[in-house]
Amino acid sequence: MTPKSPAPDSGLTELDAGPAPTRRALISVSDKTGLVDFARGLDRLGWALIASRGTAGALAAAGLAVTDAADHTGSPPMLGHRVVTLHPRLHGGILADRDDPAHRADLEAHGIDPIDLVVVNLYPFADRPGPETIDVGGPALVRAAAKNCADVGVVTDPADYAGVLAELEATGELSAATRSQLARRAFALTAAYDAAIAAWLDETDPGETSADPAPPPDPAPGETRPDAAPAPGPTLSPTRADPGPDGAFPPAIGLTLERASELRYGENPHQRAARYRRPGRPGFWDGVVQHGGLALGYLNLLDAAAAWGLVQDLGPDPAAVIVKHANPCGAAAAATLASAYDRAYRCDPRSAFGGIVAANRVIDSAVAEAMAAAAQADVVIAPGYAPGAVERLTARRQNTRLLQAPADCQPPPAPVSPPLAPLAPPAPVSAPPGPAPDSVQPPPGPSTVVRSLGPDGADLLVQDAPRFDSDPADWTVVTARRPTESELADAVFAWRVCAHTASNAVVLARDRTAWGIGAGQQNRVEAGLLAAARARGRAAGGACASDGFYPFGDGIEAAADAGAAVVVQPGGSVNDETVIAAADRLGLAMVFTGERQFRH
Repeated sequence: MTPKSPAPDSGLTELDAGPAPTRRALISVSDKTGLVDFARGLDRLGWALIASRGTAGALAAAGLAVTDAADHTGSPPMLGHRVVTLHPRLHGGILADRDDPAHRADLEAHGIDPIDLVVVNLYPFADRPGPETIDVGGPALVRAAAKNCADVGVVTDPADYAGVLAELEATGELSAATRSQLARRAFALTAAYDAAIAAWLDETDPGETSADPAPPPDPAPGETRPDAAPAPGPTLSPTRADPGPDGAFPPAIGLTLERASELRYGENPHQRAARYRRPGRPGFWDGVVQHGGLALGYLNLLDAAAAWGLVQDLGPDPAAVIVKHANPCGAAAAATLASAYDRAYRCDPRSAFGGIVAANRVIDSAVAEAMAAAAQADVVIAPGYAPGAVERLTARRQNTRLLQAPADCQPPPAPVSPPLAPLAPPAPVSAPPGPAPDSVQPPPGPSTVVRSLGPDGADLLVQDAPRFDSDPADWTVVTARRPTESELADAVFAWRVCAHTASNAVVLARDRTAWGIGAGQQNRVEAGLLAAARARGRAAGGACASDGFYPFGDGIEAAADAGAAVVVQPGGSVNDETVIAAADRLGLAMVFTGERQFRH
């Protein structure tokens, strides 16, 4: 790029008016994709090439004239190549303000040549975290060039090579707008890189940081093996915000998420959306395979995640869940997946239209036939599809998105349901254990949940991730009547479904089937009335679950009117005694979980 006009008394003949000065590019890359072609283009335009040792070797092998950075600085690599590009002859040439006479004088006094373009990408720390893959020289070069973007271009992504080269060929220099945009990308890269290192240190035992997994062979700062993966991309959201030793959240949270995919649209068609992930850590959705249908949108992913999380929480037996607008409108576990789907669908057929179906077993022909005959789903997610199932499910509506969960989320072997432990005084209650260890489990998630606060998104709320693992063994029977084994099993099932339903939430269930779900209501009584209206008596003799405590006896009366035999709720109201008295008067059993499970 052509430097800015020098001050008239600078004394630097190379930058004075006259023959065009030599333009120099400093190159030190880990990912060598497109490197040789880009360097050939610069060479063709008359640029001098300076490169760190590994990059210089690659360019020399391609027949290009290149100066090794060590020869340019006159200083050999030090400390096992930890110090190569950290040198004044490089950083001075990058950071000098070409319009500042004092800077120009310093360059002349120290024999420093200006550097006009810096091409750097970083050690792939996320792939092989450890002290020796923490790049120091590379980020220093990137930040220096980005700081001085008024004079220097900085390229950190091979995807930008073609555009940069085309602009240099067309105009002889990079525009101020291009340099500014490249600098913005550079700072986003180093911010993400540092955040990834901070997150790794958060998760690493202090005694483990001295060991490194297979350090790169003979590296120099800013480069590693030619086949290494690129460094993290732009950042958007926190990776980690675990409480520290004192129990407090940290004073700062590193932002490090990279864009994984563009989505069809956001919550509404006029909104854009994308899926992001933690750099270098492909998650559950990266392993999902889509078998036909339209591209996924924001709500498709949101609802599919809700459905998949709930279906994995319903125990080891075959289970099916239908979700609409992020809330379950059907959930059941049964001896066969076809039976579970049929029950889940019959909970609320109207809401099931255009919903999301999740199953914890491979969709076989019987299930596919039942689904094809019912209300068409927008999305189906399951561990797999038997031969012919995909064709049957798409025959009616080709737009249906059929998603297959990653290979490590395969169905468990045929389970044997564990018996209920005998119920005997004193409370707490014994209950069935959670899902068997070999059952399908939801993918591990971050330890915190982050939500944008306010219309401008400038503020974020951070909290611990919700837990859906309340142990029934810790529940307490608070009424004179204790639940029977079948009532307790219904209570456990209803409580799990309720945990995945937006507050205020009430669930009516019997025989491991949610027959009535009241979600997102402003008061608990109306949530119960909505659940009862949808259950239409089918939950009689079963359980009523509430995600929060009942503040008054009217909610218990509504549960009794719906036919519930047992109520499961957190407890903790100042009116608990009145509520317990109402349950006793109505002949209900009631258990307190001791843990609220709001979900807003």
